[in-house]
Amino acid sequence: MRIGLLTEGGYPYVSAEAGLWCDRLVRGLEQHEFDVYALSRGERQEAEGWVPLPPQVSRVRTASPWDAVDDGVAHGRRARRRFAESYGELAAALCATAPGDPSGFSEEASAVEADRFASALYGLAELARDEGGLPGALRSETAVRALERACRAPGAHRSAHEARVPDLLAVAARLERALRPLSLDWYEDDGLGAVDLCHAASGGAAALVGLLARHFCDVPLLVTEYGVRLRTHYLTEPDSTPAIRSLLAAFHGRLAAETYRRAAVITPGNAHARRWQERCGADRAKLRTVHPGMDPAPFAETGEAPECADPHTLVWTGRVEPAKDLVSLLHAFAEIRKEVPGARLRIAGGPSGPEGAAYLAHCKGLAAQLFPDEADGPHAVGRNPVSFEETGGPGLPSRADVYASGALVVLSSVVEGFPVGLVEAMLSGRATVSTDVGAVVEAIGGTGLVVPPRNPRALAEACVALLRDPERRARLGAAARARALELFTVEQNVAAFHGIYLEILSRTPVRRVVLDGTGEPLPFAVPAEAHVPGRWADPATRVVARGGPRWATDAPVRATTPVTATEAAR
Repeated sequence: MRIGLLTEGGYPYVSAEAGLWCDRLVRGLEQHEFDVYALSRGERQEAEGWVPLPPQVSRVRTASPWDAVDDGVAHGRRARRRFAESYGELAAALCATAPGDPSGFSEEASAVEADRFASALYGLAELARDEGGLPGALRSETAVRALERACRAPGAHRSAHEARVPDLLAVAARLERALRPLSLDWYEDDGLGAVDLCHAASGGAAALVGLLARHFCDVPLLVTEYGVRLRTHYLTEPDSTPAIRSLLAAFHGRLAAETYRRAAVITPGNAHARRWQERCGADRAKLRTVHPGMDPAPFAETGEAPECADPHTLVWTGRVEPAKDLVSLLHAFAEIRKEVPGARLRIAGGPSGPEGAAYLAHCKGLAAQLFPDEADGPHAVGRNPVSFEETGGPGLPSRADVYASGALVVLSSVVEGFPVGLVEAMLSGRATVSTDVGAVVEAIGGTGLVVPPRNPRALAEACVALLRDPERRARLGAAARARALELFTVEQNVAAFHGIYLEILSRTPVRRVVLDGTGEPLPFAVPAEAHVPGRWADPATRVVARGGPRWATDAPVRATTPVTATEAAR
């Protein structure tokens, strides 16, 4: 089977977001062949390079949608008219959307609006294919004026109607960026048309690439979301004006709804993501929950020797950012110290961007204020009982080492998708105290204590209860490790996707018919062994290619891999 793996800011880049599960998936399914189509996050990510690729990755094509380059194409009158019509319909569909409805349209609204958005989207895609791209048109005055007309039209919702010129310019710029995948040259027979299945590793731009492959090449689409893109939009647009928020929410909502409608199967990573997908219009019959797969090996030694932990140390790990609510954790720890004077808190993790760096500095200042050095007194420690450190680098402790040092792992987040750090703690055999956010309850089951978010007193009481009861800690830790080994390993993740691939292909008609020189079908052009695991040609005959639209970058050859029988027959 030949899989087109679609990523945005992810695999195969070194600094990929959620790239590890893609790498484990590709390496675990060595019987299949993977073509990777990757959209980068920026120049810095591209400069950091790729992770080592296994031989089953036969081709990598990348594009840089962060770098908008005017193609210099002058469209004729007919093309300009087609663009104005399609873009105007797209804008009208966004302005007709109720801003309070995260699905992009209410259940009572007519399906005509959803079809209107889809027709406009594919109309723009077909125009981009015919004209060689639309980067200039999407940034043109025509686009802004079409958006303005839609906002002023009768029936537009209030927040759209109140949009001012700066709002319109901002929305048009954001739509141009979101629609850059329309101008890619990936949707040809020698591109995504040659794969058996597209697997989008996220929603948004990666899923849009899969939608266009389905539209142009009739390739079935599988969409995996460990964090729903529409939810991310709501969390990252708090400071925008109501008009900008509502119009962009309408676009992301309608794109999500169209993605879920066209996908053959949708695989949320947890029940929390699944509920969001259903709210955005996903058919329950298409949904298959597939939990992230993690490698338990680095945590095996810690998990098998829980008695080595310091019984008075609490551990927190993760990216330092406001959503992790370390401020509440520090205030809770102040309460814990009153009940357990010898307790210590180890905070291990680096900041996430400039905002994270500022938040880390604030937390260090708060810790210094709450816990001044205790050189005197019956429980003197000679230094602050809260430590801040990074992990994973040269000379730094690993995450497994950090979990091994503590008797209790704490999660204090106010926003969380799937809590990977919490599962690592479970694999390490540690009892946990967590806030009830995201998929936390789904992950831990009954193997840890859960408290409301932003409630330092409740967090402190739960921690104190476990610090004073080592037998209970041991029972919870053992149960947590058993649960994680059963549900959250790489093996179960890979096996689940392998079964889903086969399920989709079993329901997909044969798309490619090979013709002979006279135009007649060639009966045995695709032999049966083409779908049998293994390689059928000289390993030196296949190289990695890298390309994309006009704004894509070139790269040297990275690896070699053999040709499959299907391609040899062509």
